[in-house]
Order: sequence, then structure tokens, then C-alpha cells
Amino acid sequence: MTTNPPGGATKKHLSILRSSTGTAAATLASRILGLIRVKIEALTLGGGDLASGWFLAFAVPNLFRRILGEGALGTALIPLVAEAEQKGGPERVRRELGVIFAALAALLALIVIAVSGAAMLAEALTAGKTDGFAASLRMRIFLRLLPLLMPYAFFICLVGVIGAVLNYMRIFVLPALGALLLNIVLIATLGFAYCSFRGGIGEIAGFLPKLASAVLLSGVIQFLLMALLLRRCGRSPLFRRRGREGGDAGDPPRAILGRLFRLALPGMIGGSALQVSFLVDRGLAVWLGRQAVPALTYVDRLVDLPIGIFAISLGAVLMASMGRAAAEGKHDELVDDLAFGLRHVYFICVPMAAGVMLFHEPMLKLLCLGGNYTMSDLDAARTVAIFYGSGIPFFCSIKAILPAFYARKHMTEPLIASLVAIAVNIVLNLALMGPLRQGGIALATVIASLVNNAILLSLLRRQGFRLPGGELARSFLRAVFTAAVTGGTAALIFRRIHPAGTIPWMAEFLLFCGAAAGFAAGYWLLNWLLRAPEPREFFQMLRRRAR
Repeated sequence: MTTNPPGGATKKHLSILRSSTGTAAATLASRILGLIRVKIEALTLGGGDLASGWFLAFAVPNLFRRILGEGALGTALIPLVAEAEQKGGPERVRRELGVIFAALAALLALIVIAVSGAAMLAEALTAGKTDGFAASLRMRIFLRLLPLLMPYAFFICLVGVIGAVLNYMRIFVLPALGALLLNIVLIATLGFAYCSFRGGIGEIAGFLPKLASAVLLSGVIQFLLMALLLRRCGRSPLFRRRGREGGDAGDPPRAILGRLFRLALPGMIGGSALQVSFLVDRGLAVWLGRQAVPALTYVDRLVDLPIGIFAISLGAVLMASMGRAAAEGKHDELVDDLAFGLRHVYFICVPMAAGVMLFHEPMLKLLCLGGNYTMSDLDAARTVAIFYGSGIPFFCSIKAILPAFYARKHMTEPLIASLVAIAVNIVLNLALMGPLRQGGIALATVIASLVNNAILLSLLRRQGFRLPGGELARSFLRAVFTAAVTGGTAALIFRRIHPAGTIPWMAEFLLFCGAAAGFAAGYWLLNWLLRAPEPREFFQMLRRRAR
């Protein structure tokens, strides 16, 4: 297998880059709103019990969204849709989607009822307690809000599955824009609460059920919009066995669901284990004090910016591209796509990691400080930001590696790697949370992600993926070197010109933007001078788009 020379990316690779860039641009709008949402959340909920209860309750429907919506189920659906399209065209796709959506809706309804019922029962059993952890404000808020938030999981999981079908059809930008809705609703609702109650904790606690209802409304609207988009594409689910022409009904529902869950179940188990591990992290953090869960959550939102802007977008496009290559038996294209994706993950995400590690203090001040979020809450998040920031390249590279397995319907290997990484994460959590507190939980997550990367790449090598190791190592080390030089210089200048003490928010913002712009420009220029292929490939993509 030969690799493309620097600046000589194929038309297919430029198409991948262009599609992922377009999706990233749509996602960027959502993530910018997400940063505004973080600011409003910090001002309104602060960094203590109120934020802990809200974040814990919201994490549960998000658990199911990531497993049954954006996770392995949506990923496994892509090769099945491709196979149905080849065998019977759009009509067969619609019939099989009808079976899948009916079964998924029934499963989600049962989950919503079970979890909501368990939360209401727990609230009733702990109602008379006046002391202890069960009687703490954060646990009372958690149990009260969970039944109100769980129906959101029903709609947002279906939204995620619809998005996977649209991605297969090369529709990337419009589904990504749907995520804007939740952020708009949360910003408006939280902003109303903050302005109405002037930061009063008691009044805001009483307003949280209305906030949960607003989240549910955003999920319903997003589902309706995505369903309309799927219908306009001619792939809306068909809930009858035969099409209008009375053609062959295809496989029976049991066979359709059997194929789907054979592909999806290992990934769902791995995904559920990973998300359960996430909840275990937050559950352990609760015992560290009232500031630990908000510290992990706010920084996680900050770190999620590069993952959402680029890595998830690239992963979605790679999944669609690799799915077609795997269906056509083009092994070399799979290897080329993976190598191309990893190079660009390193090029984009390494400087983002350096930025979070070097500029975490001004970032946290700009995003969180003020209102009910105090300097003490910010101090509790410092080590979390440093450790989580260092893991950005490893969190992002997973999104590029997993499509190489899922496109070939290899679901078991990622499951095994995920379970090993989760075991490492839990053991390290228990070992590190004592001396490093919430920073130890963040560091454990980073090490576990690195282990997951190493296992998956090793498995791919055994399966005949002869990745250009030297080229990838050079790309990674070059990105580390250039990010350290330019980021370190920008951070040194920022500290030299930054006035001592607290300064107005706008002055802090302008200084930070200047440092970030200098860092980004210096990083691109230095890589260009070192003849890195990635800047040239981006410019090639832009030139093709301009024609």
C-alpha cells in the first residue's frame, strides 16, 4: 500500500475533509452556544449542590442517548441500511427502518417507565430523612428531576438513529444543526431564571422542574424536525410489511432485528459500560464534596468542544466512507482513510490540548466565574482542566479508529478494548481520587483512553491494517513540538501583559482572544514552514470548494 505524498491528498480524502469540515462548522455553532450555556449554567447553578443535582439527573438520559442514539446502535445501522439499499432500494430500507424504529420505541418506553418509577420510589423512601447523604440537597434534586428528564431520552435516542441514516445518505450538516435547539432552550430558560431570581439559590432550586420540562420540549421539537427531514429524503420508516407496489416484504422482523443487534449488541455493551463508568466517576466524585461533580462537568464541557467540533464530525464522515469501502471489499481504502483521519486528528487536537492546559485559568474565568460560581469553585477545577486537557488527542482519535471496526461489522473487539479500559479507569479512580481528588478522576479517564487507543490499534495491526506508523508518529510529534513552541510562547506573552489581579470580563476576553489567535497563527505557520502535509491539504480542500 502506498501513501499519498505531502499535499497530495486524493479527491476522496479531500471530500472526507470537506464533509467533516462542513459538519464541524454546523457543530461549531452548537458548541459556541454550548459555551454560552456553560456560562449561564455556572452563573445560575454555581458550583455546589444545585449544579451537582442537575448534572447528575441530566447525565442519566444522556447515558441512554449515547448508547441507543449516537452510539453503537446508530453506527451498526449504517451497514444494514447500505445492504438493504443494494438489495431492494429505498422501499426495502423504509420497511426495515419501520421494524427497527417500532422495536426501539417500545424498548425506550420501557426504560423511561422503569427509571422514572425507581426514582420516584427512592424519593418516597428517603422523604422522611433529615441527615446523611440521602437527605443532602443534591440527592433530593437528583431524585426529583430524574422522572421529568427521562422522557427526553425517548425522543433524543430516536433523533440519534435518524441522524445515522441521514449521515449514510451524505447529509451531515442539517442533522448537526439540530443540536442547536437544546442549547438555545437551556440558555433562554436558565437566563430567565437567573434574571428573575437574581441568583437566589432557593428560588432557582424551585425553578429546576420547569427547566427539565423545557429540555423535554426541545427533544420533542428536534425529533419532529429530524423525522420531517428523513421523510423529505424518501427514507421515512414504513410500518407495513409490503410497499405500495406490493413487492416482496423482505426479511421478517425477527431476522432484521437479529442482524441489527448482532452487530450493535457488543458495541452497546461496551458503550453502556463506558457510560456507566462515566456515571461511576460522577458518583465517586459526589463523595469528594459538593464542588467535585460541577468541576468535572464544567471542564468536560470545555474539553468536549474540540471533540464535538472536529472528532465526532470526522468520525461520522469516516464511518460513511469506510462503510462503502468495506461493502465493496476495498481494504486499502479503509487503511488510507484511517491513516488520513488520524493525521488530521493529531494536527487539530494536539494544539487544542495544549491550549486547554496552558490557558485553563482564563478559560474558566471567562466561562464560569461570576454569579453563583465562586473563585473557590474555580480552584476546584484547575487540576481537572490540566488532566482532561492532556487527554484531548486520545479522546478524539478513538472517534477515527472505531469506524475501521464498525464498517467491517467487527463489533466484539471494540467491546473488549472498552471493557479493559473501563476496568483500568475504575481501579485508577479509586487509587488517584484520594491524593488528587477530582483531578485524580480526570487523570484516570485520560490513562484509560490511552489504553483503549493502544489496544484498538494493536488489534487493527493484527487484522492486516498496515498503517504508516512512521508517518503517523512524525505527524503526532510534529504537532506536539509546534504546539509546545507556539503555545508556550503565546502563554508567556499573555502572562507578561496580563494585569495583576482581577480585570473586567471584556478585557480578559480580548486578551485571551489575542493570545489564542497568535497561538493558532503561529502553529499553522510553523507547520507550514516544516512542510507538514495537513495545512496544504486544508488549503487544497478550500481551493476545490471555491471553484
